[in-house]
Amino acid sequence: MFFRKFGEKLKSLFGGRKIDEAFFEELEDTLIEGDLGARLTDEIVEELRETARREHITEAADLQKRMKELLSAYIRAYDEKPEKGSLNVYMILGVNGVGKTTTIAKMAKLFSGEGYKVLLAAGDTFRAAAVDQLEIHADRLGMRIVKQQMGSDPGAVIYDAITSAQSHGDDLILADTAGRMHNKENLMKELQKMDKVIRAKGVDEAHYRRFLVIDATTGQNGVSQALLFNQAVKLDGIILTKYDSAAKGGALVQIGRTLGLPILFVCVGEKYDDIRPFDKEEFLSSLMGLE
Repeated sequence: MFFRKFGEKLKSLFGGRKIDEAFFEELEDTLIEGDLGARLTDEIVEELRETARREHITEAADLQKRMKELLSAYIRAYDEKPEKGSLNVYMILGVNGVGKTTTIAKMAKLFSGEGYKVLLAAGDTFRAAAVDQLEIHADRLGMRIVKQQMGSDPGAVIYDAITSAQSHGDDLILADTAGRMHNKENLMKELQKMDKVIRAKGVDEAHYRRFLVIDATTGQNGVSQALLFNQAVKLDGIILTKYDSAAKGGALVQIGRTLGLPILFVCVGEKYDDIRPFDKEEFLSSLMGLE
């Protein structure tokens, strides 16, 4: 289903041929092309070489599932749910252009449909379109939103949102955040400030999560984004947009290996219902051409 092009390459590579040095060289090229990165590719290829030697495996097809097992160690799904009856805060992060604000709206509809009282917080006050867009989504979905004027302090927005949610008995705040400012350092400082406000308002770690939205087609850029945002605000998981046949799955393996971050949701279209929980088995089977 997903990652079809890459999966087909691996399926073809592993199918019906003997294991030799040419096979491992071609596998290495394919994995790098699939955005697993040079270091991780070297580790995987060397592990498969050793497995073939140790277990006297001569057919490439017999190594395909072994490789899936190797990748499985780096990938996991995020399976927690917000606690109903308590205020949970999800801070949604990501660079501009990844579909962050639309993803928040999809999450809002999903959680609302599961019985959560959801409040939206327009924390990206540095981009007028972001506030307007989130307000349009709130109107369409019939949800409350807390916002301020463009250029306002994002920390003040999240402060007001928590105060409002506490008074209305809301279960979940979905907070939008800035994805770009005039320099990277200022962006990170603003995110850290929001993080401190949330903690200062009494939202404990059990009810506070930070999720990074990544465009699944960006490959290595997604890895760089995860590293950057994790330095500023310790991330709890990843949400993927544009999760289709053009997506580069190897980057997700790298993120899982480097940061140990699970994947919460995948978005597969533009409609509000085009979001679903990440399925690890489906992902690995598709990535490996085993579906």
